[in-house]
Amino acid sequence: LNLTSVTVDFRADRKNSKVDIEAMAKCTGQTGVEMEALTAVSVAALTIYDMCKAVDKGMIISDIRLMEKRGGKSGEWKRSKAER
Repeated sequence: LNLTSVTVDFRADRKNSKVDIEAMAKCTGQTGVEMEALTAVSVAALTIYDMCKAVDKGMIISDIRLMEKRGGKSGEWKRSKAER
């Protein structure tokens, strides 16, 4: 797999006591990299949990999902605004 970039962004939502995590993966070639992006988000969430578990062991990791993809065998796909 020829990854050309992976970015992970975090947005702290203090009002709702949560962190939104978004990852984007890109590659050259004929394959999609959605699994790599989903893995990046999952590992980031697990890392935050590990760093904060002394404060709150009841944290919940939830709603990890693909938002959109371009390229690969199946072409383009985007989650509807109602599902975001």
